[in-house]
Amino acid sequence: MAPKHPVLIDAIETYKRIFGGDPSVKVFAPGRVNLIGEHTDYNDGYVLPFALPFKTIVVGSLSSGESKIASVNMQSEVVSFKVDRDLVKGQPEWANYVKGTIYQYIDDLPKDFAFNAVVASNVPIGSGLSSSASLEVAIATFLEKLCNITHVSGVTKALRCQQAEHVFGGTPCGIMDQYISAMGKKDNLLLIDCRSKDYRLVPYSRDSRLRPPVLLVTNSAVHHSLADGEYAVRVQQCQEAVRVLSEKFPHITALRDASIENLEAVRECMDELVFARALHCITEDARTLATVAALEKGDFKKVGEYMTCSHESLREYYEVSCKELDFLVDTALEVPGVLGSRMTGGGFGGCTITLVERDSVRTLEMHLKAKYNEEFGLNCVCYECLPSTGAGDCDSMYSSRYSSDKKEEESDGASLPWIVASCTVGVIAAAALYIMTFRRQ
Repeated sequence: MAPKHPVLIDAIETYKRIFGGDPSVKVFAPGRVNLIGEHTDYNDGYVLPFALPFKTIVVGSLSSGESKIASVNMQSEVVSFKVDRDLVKGQPEWANYVKGTIYQYIDDLPKDFAFNAVVASNVPIGSGLSSSASLEVAIATFLEKLCNITHVSGVTKALRCQQAEHVFGGTPCGIMDQYISAMGKKDNLLLIDCRSKDYRLVPYSRDSRLRPPVLLVTNSAVHHSLADGEYAVRVQQCQEAVRVLSEKFPHITALRDASIENLEAVRECMDELVFARALHCITEDARTLATVAALEKGDFKKVGEYMTCSHESLREYYEVSCKELDFLVDTALEVPGVLGSRMTGGGFGGCTITLVERDSVRTLEMHLKAKYNEEFGLNCVCYECLPSTGAGDCDSMYSSRYSSDKKEEESDGASLPWIVASCTVGVIAAAALYIMTFRRQ
C-alpha cells in the first residue's frame, strides 16, 4: 500500500482530535498553474492550464444539527453553521468559499443535512495557484461523495464552484481555475474553450519515453488578493472594449471574437488603457493556440518564446505584473537552458512559470534564489511540476488507472480539433509585429 499523503495525515489526525473517530469520506482537489492564456477566460477565450501536485484535502462524515468544519491551515479554527437557503457570508473569510459551494449544491442535499469536516492544504495561499478554487472543488467533491450525488458532471461542478467564488468569494473569476481542478488529467494540459466549456487534452510530451523540459513554478512570496479591486477593474475594461467594438462589428460579443484589425479600426474611439487591455487578450488567445500547436510538434523552443511574449504583454499592456515577478522572469532568462518564462495567475504577485531543460534546473533554482534574496531580501520557493490529476477520492490518489483514465466520459475534446488548426504562423507573426508597432508609438 502506498504511503498516505502528508496533508491527508494532518487532516485525519486533526479530525480525530476535534470530532473523534475516523472520517468516512476523504477527497482532494488540486491547485493549478496556467502555462499560457492569462486573463482570457472571462473574455470567452482559450486557456492552457494543468493540475498541480499540490492538493486541498477534505475529510469528514455526516452529523446532525449544525455543520462544523475546521481548517488545519488556520490553526484548526472551527466554523459552525446551519446548511439551508439562509446560508450567508461571514467570518472567517476562508469559510465563505465552503459556504458558497455548499449553497450551489443546496437542492441536491438531503433534508436536515449536516456534517463534520476538516480541510487541509499544501496549495500556497495567495500565490496565484488557485488555492480558493482548489478548496471549492474539494468541498464539491466531498458533498458528492458524502451524499452519493452522481448526476453532476465535472463541467457542472466547475461552473457551480465558479458561481460560489463570484457570490461568496467576491471575485468575478472565469471558469479556468475550477475547471482544471475538477477535470485535470495526469501528464496532460487542458486546452479549454471558455465559451463552449469544452476541452481538449494536450499531452505535455509527444512520447512518454522522452524527457521533456521541466516546468518550474517559482513563488515570489508576494501575496495578492484578486478581490481587492484590480481584477474587477480589468473585467470592466474588457467589457468596455467589447462595447466599443460591437458598435462597429456587431458579431463581437467578447474579445475572443475580435481581431487585431477590428481593434485597430476602433482605436480612435477607445480609451488608451482599454485598447491596451484588449490588445493583450486578442494576442494572448493567438499565443495560446500557437503554444498547443508547438507542443503537438514537440517544439519546446517555440513554447518558451510564446511564454515570454505572454509575460511582456501582461507587463506592458494588461499591467498585472509587478517588480518582483518581472525580476524573476528576467533573472530566469539569464540562465542557459531556460526556454521561456512568464508570470502566471491573476498577477500583482504570486508565481512565475519557467520552461527549462532538465540539466539546467538546479542552476536555475540557485540563480533565482540568490539573486531574488539579494534584490528584495525575500526567499522565493521553487517547485518542479508536471501535469497531475484532477479532483477525486483520496483512495484513488495513487492509482495509475485513475490518473490516466479519469473522467474521459465527460468529454473527449472531439469538438475542438479545429481550434489549433485555426491558428496559423501568420496570425502569430502579425500579432507580434503589431505589438512591436504599438510599443514604439
